[in-house]
Amino acid sequence: MKELTYYGHACFLLKTGQASILFDPYLKDNPFKVASAEEVTPDYILISHGHFDHTGDAFAIAKRTGATIISTAEIAHMASEAGCKAHAMHLGGKHDFPFGYVRITLAFHGAGVPGGHACGFVVNVSGITLYFAGDTALFGDMALIGKLEKLDYALLPIGDNFTMGPEDAVVAAEMLQARHVIPMHYNTWPLIAQDPQKFKRAVERKCPTTVHVLQPGETLPLRA
Repeated sequence: MKELTYYGHACFLLKTGQASILFDPYLKDNPFKVASAEEVTPDYILISHGHFDHTGDAFAIAKRTGATIISTAEIAHMASEAGCKAHAMHLGGKHDFPFGYVRITLAFHGAGVPGGHACGFVVNVSGITLYFAGDTALFGDMALIGKLEKLDYALLPIGDNFTMGPEDAVVAAEMLQARHVIPMHYNTWPLIAQDPQKFKRAVERKCPTTVHVLQPGETLPLRA
C-alpha cells in the first residue's frame, strides 16, 4: 500500500508499508473540514513553517499519537517544549530515518517563528521520492532539486498572493521534472482561488508530467 490523501490546503497524509507521514496538519480550522485532528494517526509529522495554517494541529496530534515532528530547528524546539517528540533539521540537511530519508529544501516564504526559515521537504520512502514544496515563491534552485533527486511526485502551491501562482508553478514543474505533480494551497479562501484544471492543462502541454487534481478527502494510489 502506497497512497497519498489530500486533506485540503497544504495538508497531506502519505501512507506506505513503512510509515505514515503527515504534512502541515491544518485540520481543525481547515475550511474544507474533511478530517479531524482526532482521527489521524501518523508516525511522523513534517511542518514546513510556523504559520497557523501549516502548524495547525501538529502538536496536539503528536502528543496524542507519539508521532515524531520533523522540522527546522526552531519549530522542533517549540515542539519539544510543548512535550512532543521532535527531530530538528535545517536547510540543506538530509537525514536517514527508519522509513527512508528526508532532505530539507529551501522555500522562499515567511518563517512564522522568530529567527527561523520556511522550508520544503524531499521524502524518500518505500521506493518513492516525493517533493513537498511548502509555501514558496518560484526560485531557480528548483532545477537543482530536480537534478539532485529523481522525483516521482511534486506537491506545488498554486494559490498566488501568498505563494507562487499557477503560471510560476508551471515553470517550477518544468524545472523539477517530476513524473507527477499535485497542486495545493489554493481555493481555501477567495483570495487564493484558482482553476486547477487550467494549471493541469498548462503543465501537461509543456512537460512529460501527469498532473493529479485531488479533491479534499481524495486518496491517490502512488507508484514508484
